[in-house]
Amino acid sequence: MAQERPACALEPELVQRLLLSCREAKKSAYCPYSHFPVGAALLTRDGRIFSGCNIENVCYPMGVCAERTAIQKAISEGHREFRAIAISSDLQDDFISPCGACRQVMREVNTFLFWEI
Repeated sequence: MAQERPACALEPELVQRLLLSCREAKKSAYCPYSHFPVGAALLTRDGRIFSGCNIENVCYPMGVCAERTAIQKAISEGHREFRAIAISSDLQDDFISPCGACRQVMREVNTFLFWEI
């Protein structure tokens, strides 16, 4: 028996804003090595959206992913409660999955992924 997908707690208009924000953030990605732009949009509990993009460095561990950029921006502005995060890439037929470091950070701050891209 197939399981029913849980109802989305976000209003459709808010989902669309998140999707637009992560796609816009992707345009600012600095990815001269991987050529793989990623954008993320993080929704705070009070309805603000913080976006971020991936920023690479020739020294690979010095780069930062879009998800962590958005989370760090929000936290640096005093936000600590989050509802969802949307992530966008140029993949056409697959979902993008956050790396282990991003998953750990999202777990730390209790962020839920929104997989509608």
